[in-house]
Amino acid sequence: MDVELPVGAVDGVASSGECHADILVDGGGGSAPRSALSSLPRNTVALESIPMDVDVHFYCSVPMDDAGAGAPAATDRRYGQADYLACYENLEHWAKTADGLGFSTMWLTEHHFQYEGYEVVPNLIQFGQHLASITDRIKFGQAFNVVPQWHPLRLAEDFAMASILTRDRMVFGVGRGTVPRESQTLGGVVASGDNEMAADQDRLNREIFEEAMEVIRSAWGNETFSFSGKHFEFPPPGIPDRGATVQDLTLIPKPFGYPEVPKIFQPVTSPATMDYVARVGHQAIFAGGPPARVGDAWDLFAEKSAEHGRELAPGEGRAFHINVHVGRTTEDAMVAGRAGHDEYVKFLSPYGRFARYEDGAVPFDHCPTVEQTMTEESMAIGSIEQVADLLGRLKDRLDLKHLLLFPDFPGLSREQMDEQMHLLAEDVLPRL
Repeated sequence: MDVELPVGAVDGVASSGECHADILVDGGGGSAPRSALSSLPRNTVALESIPMDVDVHFYCSVPMDDAGAGAPAATDRRYGQADYLACYENLEHWAKTADGLGFSTMWLTEHHFQYEGYEVVPNLIQFGQHLASITDRIKFGQAFNVVPQWHPLRLAEDFAMASILTRDRMVFGVGRGTVPRESQTLGGVVASGDNEMAADQDRLNREIFEEAMEVIRSAWGNETFSFSGKHFEFPPPGIPDRGATVQDLTLIPKPFGYPEVPKIFQPVTSPATMDYVARVGHQAIFAGGPPARVGDAWDLFAEKSAEHGRELAPGEGRAFHINVHVGRTTEDAMVAGRAGHDEYVKFLSPYGRFARYEDGAVPFDHCPTVEQTMTEESMAIGSIEQVADLLGRLKDRLDLKHLLLFPDFPGLSREQMDEQMHLLAEDVLPRL
């Protein structure tokens, strides 16, 4: 069975225990922020010479000063309104930092009911539209709108309206989800570690997702549309309307740039999804992994796209996403990043996020150490030179045109996150 674990679309609620990574270097500290950060003017664009789109992705976590391996377990955390508001204030600040440094897009993550505090933004379109109103040029992407949890026409309308109001500063990303607590509450189903990756749930989820996406693309790309499928029928039959019955619908408004349909980004983590994304012409997002393994999947997607009539130039139609934590030295990166890495692992290991380590010779809920992650090259953690080297090898192997960087380890302060974005934009990426 092919089950997706989309980038960012995960939840820690399934964990029933704790993941204890070995502590070899004391965590939690972090380098002092540069004194120049607070005075750096906006629109000092550090990335304008980089020959690719470079984005930054946030899970949208609350401040978490006790992040790390061991207690508390992910499921024992509970936060409140003040913590959620603090997260939103941080995101406003980081949006301005990313905008000033020249990142192309800031991606956010959709989740619901997550009192554990890891991902607390339920509506990415709405929040992205707000962030666009307080920044100058950066775009805002959804990583990802969990489509089976939405009414497809409301999702299509909301994005279209936001794309117009922001003058084309919204980027549409979609996924199938991973969390039964939110999926079933909001009217969908999903296979996850909570239900032993149930094949029937996965099949139904995929059916609903693919029909909903057909509805959205049709509504965006046509003056009028109708749809009849297994799970959706628009308009429903027999609706009376001024002496007749409704035969078709018109989505109002269409997205910015109509009649062109916006690019649609989707994570690819299974053969079935790879074939679907290639067939319908979405932009594929591949998650972090060793350059050789990622390269094989990257090339296969181009082959699949060609089979469906879409010839891709090298690096075209694909983006690469990788977790990253950079320090002035290797030790700096490991000391400052260990606690966040271990909390991230503790949160996501029940969902099989690290099950491909050691070529899959690890348990489904494997909890790697920082050292293991660095050896695997599944994340870019290390000194400026080490991170630049890994990203450079990925750039060369993939002929990379679009890079999504994820520096949002739990527990990093506002100042530490600013420093991460400055180090990436000013010291790492120019070396590519």
